[in-house]
Amino acid sequence: MNLETLVEKFKQKDEKAFESLYNMYSHSMHGIIYNIVKNHNIAEEVMQDVFIKAWHKADSYNSEKGRFFTWILNIARNAAIDKTRSKNFKNLKQNLNSDFFVDILEASDNLDNKTDAIGIKKFVDKLAKKCIEVIELLYFKGYTQTEASETLNMPIGTIKTRNRNCIKELRSMVLN
Repeated sequence: MNLETLVEKFKQKDEKAFESLYNMYSHSMHGIIYNIVKNHNIAEEVMQDVFIKAWHKADSYNSEKGRFFTWILNIARNAAIDKTRSKNFKNLKQNLNSDFFVDILEASDNLDNKTDAIGIKKFVDKLAKKCIEVIELLYFKGYTQTEASETLNMPIGTIKTRNRNCIKELRSMVLN
């Protein structure tokens, strides 16, 4: 069954379509969420919430505005960021365990593994270094624009403009 048919059946609340899309995308969604929340159990919980939210909001997906994967990726990214901003999550992080620090030390500063997992590495590699820095912070590490501004020591207006321009450039590469 092709993806368009699968998505249409998903929008019509077909449980087998849900299961197929879950199997297709759950690993990628878990990876994106984990990169933000840094906890496998929380990432699993958020991922399940994402698919339930997508199920309930399936009629809001419009194929003319973008791919299904991008739509559900945005839901996942936003849910993970919302989770990190929740009071409960912040309370859990007051006493970080050593796994968190090991992960920070082992983390790579490039996007190779992260972008390859979702299939956009070849496009991101074509972007200018300034674009890669902004996209990595905002989309793969879950930084707010203010946090990215502070980290890169740039005015927030520059971050916003770069983000908009870089995403526009990335979008044009993917669509062509």
